[in-house]
Amino acid sequence: MMIDPEKILPHFGVRGLCTPLGSGHIHKTFKVTGEKNFVLQRVNKNVFTQPEVISSNNRIAFHYLKENRPDYLFVRALADTNGNELYFDDDGHPWRLFPMIENTVTVDQVTGEAEAFEAAKGFGLLTKNLSGVDVSLFKPTLERFHDLAWRYEQFEDALRKAEPELIKQCEKEIEQAKSFKTLVEEYNQLIASDKLILRVMHNDTKINNILFDAKSRKAACAIDLDTLMPGYFIYDLGDMVRTFVSPVSEEEKDISIIDFRKNIYEALVKGYLSEMESVLTQEEKNCIPFAGKMMTYIMALRMLADFLRGNTYYHVTYADQNLVRAKNQFRLLELISAHSK
Repeated sequence: MMIDPEKILPHFGVRGLCTPLGSGHIHKTFKVTGEKNFVLQRVNKNVFTQPEVISSNNRIAFHYLKENRPDYLFVRALADTNGNELYFDDDGHPWRLFPMIENTVTVDQVTGEAEAFEAAKGFGLLTKNLSGVDVSLFKPTLERFHDLAWRYEQFEDALRKAEPELIKQCEKEIEQAKSFKTLVEEYNQLIASDKLILRVMHNDTKINNILFDAKSRKAACAIDLDTLMPGYFIYDLGDMVRTFVSPVSEEEKDISIIDFRKNIYEALVKGYLSEMESVLTQEEKNCIPFAGKMMTYIMALRMLADFLRGNTYYHVTYADQNLVRAKNQFRLLELISAHSK
């Protein structure tokens, strides 16, 4: 079905020209150009089945920051003409409108240490500024999103139900998945030990979820706050390691050029700790080497499981794309593990 975002604008009292914006695969996002510029977004209702929870979490965070960190830039959805942060179209799709933060840019790939440091600093600052909020007020927008034990169970379930020809295609990756299962045990022990403190985390810390000042290239703020919800610091730091340290993305087919850029790793950890040093306990800091392994393993498992299920979750443009992604992430996991000993 064709999407006509300009038909949505009057419900927010806005006029303008809509053009596609960003490189995300979950939502449909548009830049609105008019007297004022905005960002219009259609939330994927199949992924986020309770979009009201996103709005509630963001509203609580906004009011807490307004009172306690008034200088912090927190991008909150604007209200529609009825005073609601979500407008539902005739097909039940929720839409949101955001102010355009002018003179900022995003990047899709980490090109140097300064970018890695600033992005990690930006994500760390968000968590640090929310460290005094009542975490119990926040609800999960995606249940068990970064629960490694559950993701391994999903992989096992997909493997049991998979067609034999699919299993044959990825025998090596299945063995890799099983060979790293000790990470599941380590994760379970860590969670049971209460060494990690439950905090409000971003939970999706790819570098294109940071706005950079166009001139200074300093981090301006974190965006894409759909997964702003309770979690552990290893989720945010781990996803940064996973998505920052390799010079190529998870879509790269040539696994020989996947690498662990130690300088990028050190820069992102330094940037994160520049804000989080005083927030994390020493026991949490001891878990820093585990973070990247855990999050990379989660994504490898999810991609492999989706391939075994017949590509039911991740958007693909060719049949083996999820298998390519899984191969890529298992190779990266090997490299991160070798450098985290």
